[in-house]
Amino acid sequence: MSIFALTILILLLLRAVVQFRLEQLNQRHARTHENAIPAAFRDTMDDATYRKSIAYTLAQSRFSQFEIGYDLAVLLLVLFSGWLPFSCHAFVATLGNSAGAMAAYLFAMGIVLSLAGLPLQWHHQFRLEARFGFNTTTPKLWWLDRLKGLVLAVLLGYPLLLLILKLVEWTGAYWWVWSWACLMLVQLVMSVLAPVLILPLFNKLTPLPEGSLRDRLLALGERTGFTARNILLMDGSKRSRHSNAFFTSLGRWRKIVLFDTLVQQLTEPELEAVLAHEIGHYKKGHIPKMLAFSALASLVGFYALAWLARQEWFYEWFGHNQPHVALALLLFGLVSGLVTFWFGPLSNFWSRRYEYQADAYAREAVGEAAPLVGALRRLSEKNLSNLTPHPLYSAFYYSHPTVIEREQALKL
Repeated sequence: MSIFALTILILLLLRAVVQFRLEQLNQRHARTHENAIPAAFRDTMDDATYRKSIAYTLAQSRFSQFEIGYDLAVLLLVLFSGWLPFSCHAFVATLGNSAGAMAAYLFAMGIVLSLAGLPLQWHHQFRLEARFGFNTTTPKLWWLDRLKGLVLAVLLGYPLLLLILKLVEWTGAYWWVWSWACLMLVQLVMSVLAPVLILPLFNKLTPLPEGSLRDRLLALGERTGFTARNILLMDGSKRSRHSNAFFTSLGRWRKIVLFDTLVQQLTEPELEAVLAHEIGHYKKGHIPKMLAFSALASLVGFYALAWLARQEWFYEWFGHNQPHVALALLLFGLVSGLVTFWFGPLSNFWSRRYEYQADAYAREAVGEAAPLVGALRRLSEKNLSNLTPHPLYSAFYYSHPTVIEREQALKL
């Protein structure tokens, strides 16, 4: 085994051990609080609901532990069994090593690897989520979603892979800069087109009916200088009882989308506060800052990929004596998470700072903190959120502060 292969093996095991340990810490932390409802929730959450939230947290965590072991086993099998070089040699022998053929190989490997995760996705949706009353989808709809995703991957993913491999042929040593630029352009175009062409393939979007809620939300937009083309209601309830709200698209194409479950669960003042929070992200410039950071991270990733693509030892570990960028792209995609995992706490720290700022903006926009506090409490109750996660677990996995932390910040 080469030094590089041994390093990858050690990093794989180390990440899995840390992930498993984080789940253990969070489970123990949850059990220490299972008999004491946090003071902020004693007037809004009954004992039965709180105990159910603890049970949901523990069930999710146990499932995550199994998933960690399962994903590790699949990745070890893929990387160290010799299956990748065997499949690549067979593919090249059949179709050749043109850009089109190698793009097809990458796409096929992505499909095969995604199939390995289907049993766990099924169990999570139809066993775990159903046990706690969240699942509302049907097996037919579940499979239809995945079929649509596959068709979209063929129509969008394969051409993008082909373009990147063609850019290697066309632009030489700086292919990675051109590939990054094309990827950024595609993402920008899709941010405009996806809400119009793709989102309706999965969900029905209807204008929010005329009435006091629509008037209240439009008045908030006028008051804060935030305009959107429309306020839409999405039928999220046909898949889950979890709820959400978000913006789609950019600039003058921007739309506000509310899950129907969110409208069912919150009062009008609380919905106004939730929308004010989302507007806060826009007014504080969080979205372009996050896009810029993502673009920079992608550029660094493409540079690292281009460097690895020039190293013979990288392909020797793969078991291939004819280097090709497509092979480097595949291996990079499989192992890059071993590095990015450790940057999770830094990314989440940055994200939580933005959440606090958006909360503060919402408090000022609606004139008080009570509606937002009420919305956060109600959503935590309806979603059986873990109210007291272990601090280290929260650092690695929570992009948002806990409800209790957000309440404390709103009182300052």
